Amino acid sequence: MTTIGDRVREARLAAGLSQTALAGSAFSPSYISLIEAGHREPTDAALGVLAERLGTTLEFLKHGEDGPNEARTRLELDYARLDLASGDAGGAAHRITALDLSVVTPVLRVEALTTLARAHELLGELETAITLLEPLLTETQQRPDHLRAAVLTTALVGCYLEAGDLHRAVEVGERTLADLDSADLVGTDEHLRLASTVLWAYVERGDLLYATHRAAELVRLAESLGTPRGRGSVYWNAALVAEQRRDYELAQRYTERALALLSEGEPDRDLPRLRVNYAWLLLRSEPADPRAALAQIDKAEPGLQVVGSALDVARLQVERSRAHLLLGDEAAAEADARAALAGLGDAPRLEAAAAHIALGDVLDARGDHDGAAKAFQWGADMLGMMAATRHSAGVWRDLGDRYLRRGDVDAAARAFDRALREAGFQPSVPTGAPRQTWSLGG
Repeated sequence: MTTIGDRVREARLAAGLSQTALAGSAFSPSYISLIEAGHREPTDAALGVLAERLGTTLEFLKHGEDGPNEARTRLELDYARLDLASGDAGGAAHRITALDLSVVTPVLRVEALTTLARAHELLGELETAITLLEPLLTETQQRPDHLRAAVLTTALVGCYLEAGDLHRAVEVGERTLADLDSADLVGTDEHLRLASTVLWAYVERGDLLYATHRAAELVRLAESLGTPRGRGSVYWNAALVAEQRRDYELAQRYTERALALLSEGEPDRDLPRLRVNYAWLLLRSEPADPRAALAQIDKAEPGLQVVGSALDVARLQVERSRAHLLLGDEAAAEADARAALAGLGDAPRLEAAAAHIALGDVLDARGDHDGAAKAFQWGADMLGMMAATRHSAGVWRDLGDRYLRRGDVDAAARAFDRALREAGFQPSVPTGAPRQTWSLGG
């Protein structure tokens, strides 16, 4: 059981204040020393002054976590986390929004708002989640609380990645990584998870060579310092880098290692998402292994239905559609592709473009070539409305392959051209340059 003196001392140390600094002009340093030693019981008025200087509440200094406001808020926050775990992100957001966070400690307020941001992310409301996380990160860095700042930054980088703002994802991530380095916190789980997330931002931005170098460094660091969870995060993101380099064999080895490590801990969203990524690799290996991919998807689905976002579920459904099509089950493949599209809605998203392509593949296999053409066109239209990334370049390449297979050479050429442009390859001949006819021998 902690006392008032214990809580004053802990809050003072967390705030980085000496007893003299906390005393200021209102008290003597010896008075602060007596309170912390348990030899003096401060009045409520004195506690109010101390609480304001310590960035906490009078109630917390007096009662700790058993104070009525603190206890009530913690209880509601626990219920909100249960809502998230059961897939009710809207219910979690409603619970936290109804709380008065001005009467609780800053630490509890940060926990509550971080959970609220997570709920908005799962609802697909990325801008709202970012609006919550940005000031929380600034506030936490000013304290400074490096490990909590790393957790907030990982969430924020993830939101920027989902939103397509790769420059900001790298900027905010690297700044916090530098702070962790200065605080000698390199190799902690929080550092490894953040570094792994930033690694993917470099991949999406097209800095594949640098990402490959950083991935190798992180693997070495994780093996020497990391816990199973931290190492699992590193191997997962190293697998994504290998995947982008089309080294599917290395990507598969890294993914298997990540699965083994992450399976050792408490289940969360990471493990089922990793299983879906493993299924993606199995469907693109030589030869493809759709049955093994479906086995991974079956293991991933219960977890993602509970704690995954709409994007996570759609990715699973698209990969399951592809696996069913490879196995000749066209009805199941079509049902999964249409379910993914229904869950994503009409917003232009990369996942929706991929789902349209998957649906087009099914319709083509069934002989509905007009329906397939419409599905592919829908995919192209969605891609055309989105920012260019390496991932979108890959989807354009997939679309070009479909057009080429159907004999539509002009559409294939346009899709391949977009793939090259979005991968960073610009035309080498200026627009409007005179055409020349070349023949062998000059």
